[in-house]
Amino acid sequence: MAPPGCIDESCAVVAIAASAGGVFALLDLFGSFTSGPPVPTLVVQHLSPRHRTVLDAVLQRRTRVPVTLARDGELAAAGRVYLAPPDRHLLIEAGGTLRLADTERVNLVRPAADRLFTSIAEHYGQRAWVFVLSGTGRDGAQGAQAVKDSGGTVVVQDPSTADYPGMPEATLKAGPVDHVLPLHAIETMIRSFTRPDTES
Repeated sequence: MAPPGCIDESCAVVAIAASAGGVFALLDLFGSFTSGPPVPTLVVQHLSPRHRTVLDAVLQRRTRVPVTLARDGELAAAGRVYLAPPDRHLLIEAGGTLRLADTERVNLVRPAADRLFTSIAEHYGQRAWVFVLSGTGRDGAQGAQAVKDSGGTVVVQDPSTADYPGMPEATLKAGPVDHVLPLHAIETMIRSFTRPDTES
C-alpha cells in the first residue's frame, strides 16, 4: 500500500487516465469520497469530440469532491477534480497552471493521457502519482513510463478487473509500474492521501 505521500508533500499532483469503461470506474472511484486528495486531481477520460460532455455533472452528482472541466490558464487547486474537456489536450505547468491544447492527436485521441502524463513527468517528477484505469488502446502507456523514469509513481488497474483491459495491459507491457491493483484498492490508496480529520 502506498505511504501517505500527499500528506507530507511528497506528492504534488494526482492524474487518472481512462477510456472505455472508464466512466463507471470513475463513478466508483469518486463515489465514496467526502474530500479529495490535498493536491489537484486531473482526469483524462476519452470523450466524443462531437458532443458537449456532461461527465462533470454526472460525477458531481456522485461525490462531494468539486468536479469541473479544466479551463486554460486556471490554477489547479488542491482537493478538486479537473476533467480534460472534449477534443482538447490537458497539460499542467510547474506552478500548477492548467493548459488546454488542440495540437495533433496522440494515439488517435485528443485529449490524450500521454500528453498529460508527460507534462506531469516534466514538471513534477517524483511528486507525481498517475493511475491508468479501464480502456481500449494504449493511451497512457508512454506517458506513465515518463512519470516512472522521472521518479514518480505509476499505478495500474489490474487488467483482470477492468471492463476493458487494453490500457492497463499496454502500460504494463511498456515497462515497470509500482502497483497493480483492483479498483477498490486504488480507491483506498487515494483516500489514504487525505488526513482522516479532513473528512466529514
